[in-house]
Amino acid sequence: MAKKSKKYEKKGQEAKVKDEAAAAQEKAIEKLPKDVQEKLKGIKTKLEKFQKKILDKFDKYIAGVALMPPPKEGEQNEEGKKEIVDKDKINVLVLVDDSDSKKMSKQELKEKLTAIMDNLAKEVDKNLMPQTVMLSELWQNCYDGKHELLQLIALSAPIFDRGMLAAIKISEVHKTMVLKKFEKYIISYVLAGSLVQGKATPTSDIDVWIVIDDTDVKKMTRAELKDKLRAIIIGMGIEAGELTGIKNKINIQVYILTDFWDSLREANPIIFTLLRDGVPFYDRGIFMPWKQLLKMGKIKPSAEAIDMFMGSGEQMLKRVELKLKDIGMEDIYYAILTPSQAALMLHGVPPPAPKETADLMREIFVQKEKMLEDKFVKTLEKVIQTRKAIEHGDKKDLRGKEIDALLNESDKYLKRIKRLFSQIEKIKEESDMVRIYDTIVTIIRDVLRMEGIEKVGDDEVVRLFENNLISQGKIPAKFLRILNDIIQAKKDYDAKKLTKIEVEKVKKGSNELIKFLVEYIQRKRGKEIERAKIRVKHGSRYGEVILLGNEAFIIHDIDHEEKEITKAKVKEDGSLGTVQKSSLEDLEKSLVKMEIPPKVFIKEPIFENLKNIFGKDVEILVNY
Repeated sequence: MAKKSKKYEKKGQEAKVKDEAAAAQEKAIEKLPKDVQEKLKGIKTKLEKFQKKILDKFDKYIAGVALMPPPKEGEQNEEGKKEIVDKDKINVLVLVDDSDSKKMSKQELKEKLTAIMDNLAKEVDKNLMPQTVMLSELWQNCYDGKHELLQLIALSAPIFDRGMLAAIKISEVHKTMVLKKFEKYIISYVLAGSLVQGKATPTSDIDVWIVIDDTDVKKMTRAELKDKLRAIIIGMGIEAGELTGIKNKINIQVYILTDFWDSLREANPIIFTLLRDGVPFYDRGIFMPWKQLLKMGKIKPSAEAIDMFMGSGEQMLKRVELKLKDIGMEDIYYAILTPSQAALMLHGVPPPAPKETADLMREIFVQKEKMLEDKFVKTLEKVIQTRKAIEHGDKKDLRGKEIDALLNESDKYLKRIKRLFSQIEKIKEESDMVRIYDTIVTIIRDVLRMEGIEKVGDDEVVRLFENNLISQGKIPAKFLRILNDIIQAKKDYDAKKLTKIEVEKVKKGSNELIKFLVEYIQRKRGKEIERAKIRVKHGSRYGEVILLGNEAFIIHDIDHEEKEITKAKVKEDGSLGTVQKSSLEDLEKSLVKMEIPPKVFIKEPIFENLKNIFGKDVEILVNY
């Protein structure tokens, strides 16, 4: 029964993949030019008939069928003659997997298949022009550095695909993007994995390897170059998937040349497999020579590499034992400790030390707030104790059965903590309502004070806000509605009728109101500060004196990049005291402290000070 179940499951997956592939093809068609879309729709029935005929005859040997773009007018064909484009011709690529061909030569097989394909095409439509391409032929073109066919496949519209056309299409698009941005760094771009090993399926992952030249790096370390380029290249892989509509996962491995060379010398099996099976979609003359040397038996593992691989089995078993301990000692421990600390932090408690966490969870959530059952705190204590026993050597090993039990209990614990978060958030929402109300009322009082209204009672806030700001056109009317919503929500909170929807509405509105009122205060303060400035001209330069209460800041040349700033006390008679050195930071701090700049009265003695500071030729600018 189990085998049958797996069989049906596999068929179901294949059917799902076919549906997804059909959807992907539709999307791919939509991305083609309009004229090509129309042509494709018109010939769809013919292509389906042709596809059915060749699949009935050759079945698994057909790797893919695709509608190819027409040749460009005037382009040379294989015989060197210029192409004359016949718009009625339908160019179709038939990709044949000849990996297990043994009865005849590759050339003989191609000639035979080409003749059969031509006949089958004529039975459907005389304008159907199939181009039969053997997979070995396509790969040989790549080995020879000929990538024209890859580029055509990237522009094609797949009609039937076992996975190979999708892999070529997305890889070619991704390669083009990578080379366009980083061509001087890229040595090789290689398609690898199950696809090139003759095991392609519609769901196959697409494995590509990129080797980066790091031999001439000067501005950053090799590791930095690898990490920087890797992040961008992987991002391009996602973009290529979106552009082509191909859902298959593209696995991108990025190697720097020095690491690749070290792996080769150490006989890394992954690198050997890559060289043996990989197909270069781009190569600057490094990958193919290595591939040929491997084929000739010239690349051999060193004695050190052989010893290393011999000893790796024992090391791996030890790693498994250590990993099991790690799971119990670290992974499960932090998996439930960290969310526990987060729950306490959400409640308003500073993050506790690990050894204090369980006690605090019991004290706050079990005993005080009655929000959590004690059995869950016992689970946390058990995990902490297990980790401590392993760390101190009291527990020598940890078996799979114990890990399963810990994982099961930890999973239940995390689900309960998730519910605890919701409970805490509900309480926080209600307290947020009070905070929002207090913040809004405080800011409105500050705004009204700037308008000359010093005392504002809680019951007067809305009336004074409306009469002095909304009615005067200083603040838009919509903010009065937001304020009324906040006042009503506060009343509902006091009456214990506050709803979650109401809280969300108030949060959204209050953020907008606070932002507007803060900007209003800043603009108002800015205008008041401008009124507190005396602008002067001395010689060809301009200076400023900013009067902030009993302190004056002097900017000697406002146009100079490195401004000279001094300050002095303002005496009762309006004159300035001893001038001292100051700075832009000092001025900014004083401006921040000054909530509402005082009204400035300029008295006669200050004019003598200006002459002493700026020189006798000083002029005072009015209405600047």
